[in-house]
Amino acid sequence: MVAAAIPDIDGAGYVFGEGVYQTYHHLVCHNLLMAVATAVVLNAFSTHRFKSFLLYLALFHLHLVMDYFGSGRYWHIYYLWPFNGRFSFVNDHAWELTSWQNKTAAAILLAWTVVIAVRQGRTPIELLAPRLDRIFVAWLRSRLAIVRPSPSEP
Repeated sequence: MVAAAIPDIDGAGYVFGEGVYQTYHHLVCHNLLMAVATAVVLNAFSTHRFKSFLLYLALFHLHLVMDYFGSGRYWHIYYLWPFNGRFSFVNDHAWELTSWQNKTAAAILLAWTVVIAVRQGRTPIELLAPRLDRIFVAWLRSRLAIVRPSPSEP
Protein backbone atom coordinates (compact mmCIF):
# COMPACT_ATOMS: atom_id res chain seq x y z
CA MET A 1 0.00 0.00 0.00
CA VAL A 2 2.78 2.42 0.93
CA ALA A 3 4.86 1.55 -2.14
CA ALA A 4 1.92 2.31 -4.44
CA ALA A 5 0.97 5.55 -2.67
CA ILE A 6 4.35 7.13 -1.90
CA PRO A 7 4.81 8.73 -5.36
CA ASP A 8 2.00 11.17 -4.60
CA ILE A 9 3.80 12.63 -1.60
CA ASP A 10 5.13 15.24 -4.02
CA GLY A 11 1.54 16.46 -4.32
CA ALA A 12 1.96 17.98 -0.85
CA GLY A 13 3.51 20.94 -2.65
CA TYR A 14 -0.07 22.11 -3.17
CA VAL A 15 0.13 23.56 0.35
CA PHE A 16 2.58 26.12 -1.06
CA GLY A 17 0.32 27.07 -3.97
CA GLU A 18 -0.92 25.90 -7.32
CA GLY A 19 2.33 26.90 -9.06
CA VAL A 20 4.48 24.73 -6.79
CA TYR A 21 2.07 21.85 -7.23
CA GLN A 22 2.08 22.17 -11.03
CA THR A 23 5.87 22.38 -11.11
CA TYR A 24 6.80 19.57 -8.73
CA HIS A 25 3.96 17.04 -8.78
CA HIS A 26 4.98 14.11 -11.00
CA LEU A 27 8.59 15.26 -10.81
CA VAL A 28 10.14 14.80 -7.38
CA CYS A 29 8.64 11.41 -6.47
CA HIS A 30 7.51 9.93 -9.79
CA ASN A 31 10.85 8.58 -10.94
CA LEU A 32 13.19 5.60 -10.89
CA LEU A 33 15.36 6.96 -8.06
CA MET A 34 12.33 7.29 -5.77
CA ALA A 35 11.10 3.82 -6.80
CA VAL A 36 14.39 2.23 -5.78
CA ALA A 37 14.67 4.31 -2.59
CA THR A 38 11.11 3.36 -1.59
CA ALA A 39 11.77 -0.34 -2.27
CA VAL A 40 15.01 -0.27 -0.26
CA VAL A 41 13.44 1.44 2.76
CA LEU A 42 10.33 -0.77 2.80
CA ASN A 43 12.48 -3.84 2.25
CA ALA A 44 14.22 -3.16 5.55
CA PHE A 45 10.93 -4.06 7.27
CA SER A 46 10.30 -7.21 5.21
CA THR A 47 11.16 -10.84 5.80
CA HIS A 48 11.22 -12.16 2.24
CA ARG A 49 13.70 -9.58 1.00
CA PHE A 50 14.06 -10.41 -2.69
CA LYS A 51 10.35 -10.99 -3.34
CA SER A 52 9.41 -7.95 -1.27
CA PHE A 53 11.86 -5.70 -3.09
CA LEU A 54 10.44 -6.76 -6.46
CA LEU A 55 6.87 -6.34 -5.21
CA TYR A 56 7.59 -2.82 -3.91
CA LEU A 57 9.13 -1.87 -7.25
CA ALA A 58 6.16 -3.32 -9.12
CA LEU A 59 3.61 -1.50 -6.95
CA PHE A 60 5.48 1.79 -7.30
CA HIS A 61 5.58 1.35 -11.07
CA LEU A 62 1.89 0.42 -11.13
CA HIS A 63 1.24 3.88 -9.71
CA LEU A 64 3.30 5.42 -12.51
CA VAL A 65 1.43 3.43 -15.16
CA MET A 66 -1.90 4.44 -13.69
CA ASP A 67 -0.80 8.09 -13.66
CA TYR A 68 0.34 7.79 -17.27
CA PHE A 69 -3.14 6.71 -18.33
CA GLY A 70 -5.31 8.45 -15.77
CA SER A 71 -3.90 11.76 -14.57
CA GLY A 72 -5.14 13.85 -17.44
CA ARG A 73 -3.34 15.24 -20.42
CA TYR A 74 0.05 16.88 -20.28
CA TRP A 75 1.20 15.43 -16.95
CA HIS A 76 4.76 14.41 -17.68
CA ILE A 77 6.48 11.64 -15.76
CA TYR A 78 10.18 12.47 -15.58
CA TYR A 79 11.31 8.91 -15.01
CA LEU A 80 15.06 9.63 -14.98
CA TRP A 81 14.87 12.79 -12.85
CA PRO A 82 17.11 14.13 -11.21
CA PHE A 83 19.72 12.65 -13.55
CA ASN A 84 17.94 13.74 -16.70
CA GLY A 85 15.28 16.44 -16.49
CA ARG A 86 14.42 16.47 -20.17
CA PHE A 87 13.40 12.86 -20.78
CA SER A 88 9.79 12.21 -19.85
CA PHE A 89 6.75 10.11 -20.61
CA VAL A 90 3.54 11.94 -21.46
CA ASN A 91 0.23 10.64 -22.73
CA ASP A 92 -1.65 13.30 -24.69
CA HIS A 93 -4.70 10.99 -24.71
CA ALA A 94 -4.80 10.22 -20.98
CA TRP A 95 -8.20 10.35 -19.39
CA GLU A 96 -8.95 12.95 -16.76
CA LEU A 97 -8.54 12.21 -13.06
CA THR A 98 -12.32 12.21 -12.49
CA SER A 99 -13.10 10.09 -15.58
CA TRP A 100 -15.28 6.98 -15.58
CA GLN A 101 -12.16 4.90 -16.23
CA ASN A 102 -10.52 6.04 -12.99
CA LYS A 103 -13.76 5.65 -11.05
CA THR A 104 -14.16 2.11 -12.41
CA ALA A 105 -10.56 1.21 -11.51
CA ALA A 106 -11.07 2.59 -7.99
CA ALA A 107 -14.30 0.60 -7.57
CA ILE A 108 -12.61 -2.60 -8.74
CA LEU A 109 -9.67 -2.10 -6.38
CA LEU A 110 -12.01 -1.33 -3.50
CA ALA A 111 -14.05 -4.47 -4.25
CA TRP A 112 -10.83 -6.48 -4.37
CA THR A 113 -9.86 -5.08 -0.96
CA VAL A 114 -13.25 -6.12 0.43
CA VAL A 115 -12.83 -9.64 -0.98
CA ILE A 116 -9.39 -9.90 0.63
CA ALA A 117 -10.81 -8.59 3.91
CA VAL A 118 -13.58 -11.17 3.94
CA ARG A 119 -11.50 -14.14 2.76
CA GLN A 120 -8.18 -13.43 4.45
CA GLY A 121 -9.40 -11.47 7.45
CA ARG A 122 -7.14 -8.47 6.88
CA THR A 123 -7.07 -5.07 5.19
CA PRO A 124 -4.45 -2.38 4.58
CA ILE A 125 -5.61 -0.87 7.90
CA GLU A 126 -3.75 -3.73 9.62
CA LEU A 127 -0.42 -2.00 9.03
CA LEU A 128 -1.35 1.08 11.05
CA ALA A 129 -4.07 -0.12 13.41
CA PRO A 130 -4.29 -3.92 13.87
CA ARG A 131 -7.13 -3.72 16.41
CA LEU A 132 -9.18 -1.45 14.16
CA ASP A 133 -8.50 -3.84 11.29
CA ARG A 134 -9.90 -6.80 13.28
CA ILE A 135 -12.98 -4.76 14.24
CA PHE A 136 -13.56 -3.67 10.65
CA VAL A 137 -13.16 -7.21 9.26
CA ALA A 138 -15.58 -8.58 11.87
CA TRP A 139 -18.10 -5.83 11.04
CA LEU A 140 -17.70 -6.43 7.30
CA ARG A 141 -18.17 -10.17 7.68
CA SER A 142 -21.26 -9.65 9.85
CA ARG A 143 -22.77 -7.21 7.33
CA LEU A 144 -22.22 -9.69 4.52
CA ALA A 145 -23.51 -12.54 6.74
CA ILE A 146 -20.36 -14.56 6.26
CA VAL A 147 -19.69 -17.12 8.93
CA ARG A 148 -16.17 -18.49 8.95
CA PRO A 149 -15.96 -22.14 10.10
CA SER A 150 -13.79 -22.83 13.08
CA PRO A 151 -10.59 -24.80 12.39
CA SER A 152 -12.02 -27.88 14.15
CA GLU A 153 -15.06 -28.10 11.85
CA PRO A 154 -14.75 -30.21 8.67
